[in-house]
Amino acid sequence: MPHILALDDDPDIRKVLLEYLSAQDFRVSAVARGHEMLAILSAEPVDLLLLDLRLPGENGLELARRVRELSQVPILMLSGQSEEADRVMGLELAADDYVVKPFSPRELLARIRALLRRTQSSAAARPDEPPVRAYRFGGWELNLRLRRLVATNAGTVSLTNSEFSLLCAFLGSPQRVLTRDQLLERSRLHSLEVYDRSIDVTMLRLRRKIEADPSNPTLLTTERGVGYMFNCAVSVVR
Repeated sequence: MPHILALDDDPDIRKVLLEYLSAQDFRVSAVARGHEMLAILSAEPVDLLLLDLRLPGENGLELARRVRELSQVPILMLSGQSEEADRVMGLELAADDYVVKPFSPRELLARIRALLRRTQSSAAARPDEPPVRAYRFGGWELNLRLRRLVATNAGTVSLTNSEFSLLCAFLGSPQRVLTRDQLLERSRLHSLEVYDRSIDVTMLRLRRKIEADPSNPTLLTTERGVGYMFNCAVSVVR
């Protein structure tokens, strides 16, 4: 699920955003202070930021500027009817779109989806793609910066260096059969464990951690006589 981060000091608006957007298959984090927003941005992949321009004791435009220095995450501003000058400045400085309060949840949802589509299309068209921040697959998210694997319903799963490297190799080439030599090269496991059977040992450990039934794997499948395949669709968060 795309991760939406919302910053608004109004608890009623945060509640509406949490309940409505969660019902539309988004993962939502709603916070009231700028430092909370920045902490989440530095720790987790975020697909879109909802940012209230008028925050007590804080400058929403300055926060948007700081976000843009750290990330290319799309920013959707929330502003009041009389804040046209702020909206114009926000669009010039950092933001990608805006919604005027009081807003219709359906309009907000439409703008969020349109902005996500536009951002994804733009990223696909750029030859110099930004680095991958995370991979998502089958209810899992692998955060590359934090080297953290999180399941929707099971929390964080600890990975060894070899498990993390091998999983990254699979997620970079999903639904393609990879030989042991290709996996050794792409995961650089040869620099950690120098024997060919290390792939098989690491595969066994990974299956125990991410498969519902490790004895009958559906994600990490064996292609007899060839190698292994990651048999699941993978989405990339940049």
